[in-house]
Amino acid sequence: MWGNKGQKGLVFPLILAISALLGGAAEAALPTVEGKVDVWKLVTLQSYNSRLVILSTTLLGVTSGLVGVFLLLRKRSLMGDALSHATYPGIGLAFLVMTFLGGEGKWMPGLLLGASVTGVVGVSLVSAIRHTTLLKDDAAMGIILGVFFGAGVAIMKTVSNLPGADAAGLDSFVYGTAASLIFADFLLILVVTGVVCGATVLLLKEFTLVCFDESFAISQGWPALRLDLIMLALVTAVTVVGLQAVGLVLIIAFLIIPAAAARFWSHKLHVMLLLAASIGGASGWLGSGLSSLLVDLPTGAVIVLVAATIFMFSMLFGFVHGILPRAVRQTRLRRKVGRQHLLRAIYEILESRQPDTAEPVSNLPIDLVLLAHHRSWSPAELQRLLRTARGEDHLEDEVPGRVRLSESGFGEAARVTRNHRLWELYLIRYADIAPSHVDRDADLVEHVLDADVVRQLELELQGRPVRMFVPPSPHLIDQPSG
Repeated sequence: MWGNKGQKGLVFPLILAISALLGGAAEAALPTVEGKVDVWKLVTLQSYNSRLVILSTTLLGVTSGLVGVFLLLRKRSLMGDALSHATYPGIGLAFLVMTFLGGEGKWMPGLLLGASVTGVVGVSLVSAIRHTTLLKDDAAMGIILGVFFGAGVAIMKTVSNLPGADAAGLDSFVYGTAASLIFADFLLILVVTGVVCGATVLLLKEFTLVCFDESFAISQGWPALRLDLIMLALVTAVTVVGLQAVGLVLIIAFLIIPAAAARFWSHKLHVMLLLAASIGGASGWLGSGLSSLLVDLPTGAVIVLVAATIFMFSMLFGFVHGILPRAVRQTRLRRKVGRQHLLRAIYEILESRQPDTAEPVSNLPIDLVLLAHHRSWSPAELQRLLRTARGEDHLEDEVPGRVRLSESGFGEAARVTRNHRLWELYLIRYADIAPSHVDRDADLVEHVLDADVVRQLELELQGRPVRMFVPPSPHLIDQPSG
């Protein structure tokens, strides 16, 4: 299930560590006994209002993480931005309709219905522009974002100027007011969470196919357009229910950040979904908790800041795409490449000193000047490579100015040279590369050849597996002078 052994045991403790750190910071900000009692009540969800807000934002984070993964893989992260802004005019229109009908203009179900309608219209227009014009997704979403948000601002201004219209509080949909959530809002978020989780489980195979290869899905008769609309409908539902909690501006970050953070830890879809849901849920839990402890901090903003903290941690330490693990892997690869180049250079020099090619290559001491000249290494670079080879026990101590392969080093040098030449022969035969140009091309690949690939090369080139021997070079080897 996990891309690297031990990931399952480390990812969630890391998230918990972040949670503990942030929780400790909050408690440190409240040094009094009363403050610490409030922290304990918050952690144990003893307060009804805190329990309602925390559970609601946690569920919203879970659903945002799930649908955000599909947006990320579809390269439509901006869709959340366009969709959230498309809901803005619907709120104003719903208020106007309900007011003119003699009802309560700020009736929440009606406002959410209006936001859903304009959100669906916005998503449909994006899809229509994408399928009927030459414009790409980003251009279509940018157009819808600007037009609908501009219309929303104009409608809200009209609403505020209406005589007798009580439009106070409608602007809260821009930034969110999680503290005003009621039990009905929690039930709505719970229902949406169930629908999103159920759809993700039931349609995971179909969503995976559409996300990674839509053209293939269409060619195989899958209803790609219908599946795409289902995904967008889920995004719309999450966006609408998240308006009151975090607002239309910050719901964008809620849809993008957890999925982006999960991408650093794994390249497997099901793992990404679990991690994104966990990160989103943890962000909602910690963010809403901290906002209730720290005075005058809006819930939506704190949630996004917590999510951003987890994202930064993931970007630095993520197993798969994190900056530090990737730097470690690149460093190890560079050391491996340099060491293999050194061993192959020594083997080729030994070959050049062997007058009879039918006889096995003899392991003799090599002058360092000849070795440096063979690959045009600087003295400092050569010494670094020699230290690496000695650390691997591939070299024996010789008199100053000379080097000799150890028994294991000689075997490794023969293996590396053999793999290099097998790949050279393959490129000459099947890629039609000239023998005079094949050496550099083989250099780029030889270091990642595993045993299975080597066996396949043997079968392709010789028709059967062969004993350990080094084929002759298909091109002239630069002869060291001296």
